[in-house]
Amino acid sequence: MKVDRSSVLLYAVTDRTWLKGRSLADVVEEALKAGVTFLQLREKNLDYHSFLELAKEIKSIAAKYGIPFVINDRVDVAMGCGADGVHVGQGDMEAREVRKIIGPDKILGVSAQTVEQAVEAEKNGANYIGVGSIFPTSTKPDTESVSFDILKEICKSVSIPVVAIGGINRDNAMKLAGSGISGIAAVSAIFASNDITAAVRELRQLASRLVNCKP
Repeated sequence: MKVDRSSVLLYAVTDRTWLKGRSLADVVEEALKAGVTFLQLREKNLDYHSFLELAKEIKSIAAKYGIPFVINDRVDVAMGCGADGVHVGQGDMEAREVRKIIGPDKILGVSAQTVEQAVEAEKNGANYIGVGSIFPTSTKPDTESVSFDILKEICKSVSIPVVAIGGINRDNAMKLAGSGISGIAAVSAIFASNDITAAVRELRQLASRLVNCKP
């Protein structure tokens, strides 16, 4: 599956903390039906077999809607469930090594906080860059924020899509207009919402507006 600017417009990262008694599968399906364009399954505390079974279930939902589906960090789970690809951070396996394992046709996303990291990731086979944290976030409280200027410089320095992540919500998303990003990633702004459908629709409208603002 290929990645272009439109496919990362509204990038959802799962978080089971906010399920309020619902299954992750139900919540994900509602989000995809409402307009999420890309899905990352992130699980930090599951063992391999539990993660694999969950990944297979979520993959089938993503496939139903034709949405690209990647696994956070775990290359073994991504390969085991047949995901479209994997997303790795700077502290995970190097992009070059991940690309060797997953082959040329799978999606590879790489997190970056600097221009140098982003350029290196593209050189080593990344299909898109995730830049953050843009705003303070409870998901990753220890992550240093990336300034608007650095985000803009990263967008100028690579030819692949750039997704902003970290604390992005309905109230601050438009602050990223003119940065050159291809999309926004959301965690709690989607999964902590009492009305996921309404939250996704609003975020997608905001994403469309801001990515069309010229740098």
